[in-house]
Amino acid sequence: MTSSDDVQQAPAKAPAKDPWDLPDVSGLVVGVLGGTGDQGRGLAYRLARAGQKVIVGSRAADRARTAAEEIGHGVEGAENADCARRSDIVIVAVPWDGHAKTLEALREDLAGKLVVDCVNPLGFDKKGAYALVPEEGSAAEQAAALLPDSRVTAAFHHLSAVLLQDEAIDEIDTDVMVLGESRADTDQVQALAARIPGMRGVFAGRLRNAHQVESLVANLISVNRRYKAHTGLRVTDI
Repeated sequence: MTSSDDVQQAPAKAPAKDPWDLPDVSGLVVGVLGGTGDQGRGLAYRLARAGQKVIVGSRAADRARTAAEEIGHGVEGAENADCARRSDIVIVAVPWDGHAKTLEALREDLAGKLVVDCVNPLGFDKKGAYALVPEEGSAAEQAAALLPDSRVTAAFHHLSAVLLQDEAIDEIDTDVMVLGESRADTDQVQALAARIPGMRGVFAGRLRNAHQVESLVANLISVNRRYKAHTGLRVTDI
């Protein structure tokens, strides 16, 4: 006869983690490679305005410093390698045609860093914008291949540079699709997006799905041209 003491109790199942329970990233330094371009400058401005410590990077340190002074809010400017070394999270916002070359040159400086790729591989012709398909599948996957010692994620693809840089706008009404291989890393990027008022980071899968997110920008460009708008995205029911 078996007593109750002899019956092994199954360990209690840990409760599911709340997907909106995100880490505090307010004390992290954010570097923006391509911070002198419209998208990079806009992201740097919004994050710095929200209280984040931001360094903008450029191939030329003097250009970076000039951009930083224009952005204000305590933003610093530095040459790309210095920007990468001094930052905890590094956003890659360089033009697509310089993407691979930039990352190859910064492989050692980006080792161990959380890298957020927001580059959209696009082409343009008389019919408008269209998506390009990199050999690796997407810009984010190219970054992961070139930066084996970095933690590569993808986010901030669908933001209007015009709205980001408009000082009269207090909130950016949009969701940010965040992709990556590690939930801890994507949680940090979601938390970073949420630092910007009106913005929300939403987990959208692994890097193998980054091409769809990047290529959607071509559709948004068409929408903007047709309706004279600066569109963003919202995901419903979450």
